[in-house]
Amino acid sequence: MPKLNPATQAARRSHILDAAELCFARAGFHRTSMQDICKEAGVSAGAFYVYFASKEDLISGIAERDRNKLAGELAELAKSPDLGTALARLGAHYAVEEPQHKRLMCVEIGLEATRNEAVGKIYRSVDRFVLESFEQLFARAAAEGRIKPTLTPEMLARVVAVLGDGMFWRRAVDPDFDIKSVIPVITAIVSGLLNPQETVASGAAAEKVNGAQS
Repeated sequence: MPKLNPATQAARRSHILDAAELCFARAGFHRTSMQDICKEAGVSAGAFYVYFASKEDLISGIAERDRNKLAGELAELAKSPDLGTALARLGAHYAVEEPQHKRLMCVEIGLEATRNEAVGKIYRSVDRFVLESFEQLFARAAAEGRIKPTLTPEMLARVVAVLGDGMFWRRAVDPDFDIKSVIPVITAIVSGLLNPQETVASGAAAEKVNGAQS
């Protein structure tokens, strides 16, 4: 049997992860069997075990994929001239746009992290990554003079994470919750915490205009 090329292998691995997310959201971590995931993915057990040895392996794969996705999103967010608006868009993506099963799956993994040491280790590593990434983002923005928060970057990251967790959890447990009416309020709170400033470049441009007019 010919060996699959890396792109095909990556696509099949991602397809199995998609199936695992659906199964975990639908039946929970413990009630989901490997056979359930194979059936959802439409693959044989032999093909499945080429990529994953256990359900913990699947959670590790899901976490790695989500971490890479967030890293790319934060890299783009860091370039935004309006950090508050960009953060609001990111929050809306996770709280509104992502399908409900993604939220249920994350809640299920979070609960499993409280009683499964292996899953707990994965969960906490992702949590640390998220907090450290936001801390670095805020520290960079502050150093560039784009924001002037009264909180340290570390505390600012924690508060933003708590607000994000709250929106995410509410949408997971109550899909009818009117999150769109809340997002503008959360955006205003985060903007107040960030205390956005005019950049040096925009300030210099304004001075040039004022000088030309005088």
